[in-house]
Amino acid sequence: MDRLPGFRDFYPEPVPKGEAWSADVREYIFDRWQAVARRYAFQCYDGPPLEPLELFTAKSGEEIVGQLYNFVDKGERHVSLRPEMTPTVARLVAKNERHYKKPIKWYSMPQLFRYERQQRGRLREHFQFNADIFGEGNPAADAELIALLIDVLRAFELTADDFVIRLSSRNAWQDFFSSKCDDESKAYDFYQVVDKLERAQPEESDRKLKELGFSLDEVRAFIDTGQPTAELQAVLDNLAARGLGEFVKIDYNVIRGLAYYTGIVYEAFDRHGKYRAIAGGGRYDQLVKLVSGGKNDVPGAGFAMGDVVLAELLKDRGLLPQFTSQLDVYAMIEDEALRPQTLGLIHRLREAGWHVDYPVAPLKPDKQFKRALENGARFTLRLESDDTVKLKNLKTRGEQTLAPAEVGDQLN
Repeated sequence: MDRLPGFRDFYPEPVPKGEAWSADVREYIFDRWQAVARRYAFQCYDGPPLEPLELFTAKSGEEIVGQLYNFVDKGERHVSLRPEMTPTVARLVAKNERHYKKPIKWYSMPQLFRYERQQRGRLREHFQFNADIFGEGNPAADAELIALLIDVLRAFELTADDFVIRLSSRNAWQDFFSSKCDDESKAYDFYQVVDKLERAQPEESDRKLKELGFSLDEVRAFIDTGQPTAELQAVLDNLAARGLGEFVKIDYNVIRGLAYYTGIVYEAFDRHGKYRAIAGGGRYDQLVKLVSGGKNDVPGAGFAMGDVVLAELLKDRGLLPQFTSQLDVYAMIEDEALRPQTLGLIHRLREAGWHVDYPVAPLKPDKQFKRALENGARFTLRLESDDTVKLKNLKTRGEQTLAPAEVGDQLN
């Protein structure tokens, strides 16, 4: 039986032929996401993978609603696997925001699910790095998030030659929309068309825009102005002060398709044009208020980065490390009478933090040595008596005779 389409199995290295996804690559990505978030003083949170359906149908917009894995559970509740994390974190903040000092700076790395067409960089499940700031409406909070996004990508050795953050403003787009149309119910459909301009056929975009009272030419003319609003200029100045100006530019092609965005929006793009957006985010000042039924009015902003596009990008650029065994010692057991003493030594070494493996069942000495080499061990050890150990360096092939208590000191 094989896995479902659009889902992944993660194998340890070396990954079997015909399988694409490595658990070691996934952990490498997770480690760097988490390390940079903590440098920025963000705290970790999480939520359940299954949420009330209404949390997403009321807040995310029609496109995501059409991609939900949703069903009625045994308690007759309408539920959905989470397709994104922002409504969940807004729910958490709405419930307990008074417990935390502002600004609230949180990150998470959930697995998300969307039933959508599979393509490069997009599957039906993925892991995602989310970073959000609540309780601060100043553009400085947006700049802090964008700086975090840049530094996360730099942690994978990506440079300004590899990616650019394209900044835009929903406020600017809202002003443009309102200057041409007074029917606010058409705004979401308008944003959806603009969001797909770079991917859709011009004739199709023009037709849809005309149905809403706009033309493709006037929309493109607005995009081409490229003038930063005051809030965007504040973000540019903030990032320039950090020495990050080369990573960002104003680009009104970016509008973000989700319904809840209200202010600054942005996406990280591959400068080589081979991959879709690497990450994206923006401000959503009304979302906590919507989730709480108007009880809590807390401004919010955040971004998200998926592991699928990132892993493919790093592989394409040759930036994934070679994953080798972390095995320090392979303990050989040639005399089964000494197995109990060997197990005791193995346990003491593991307690001291060393990575140790051994033959669980009796095995011929030559096969044990072969296994040590195959597993990338740095040393082998062999207990010759209760108080004598042979320790062999597999790189130099030098061998020492030691007391069991001395082994750990020789592994550094």
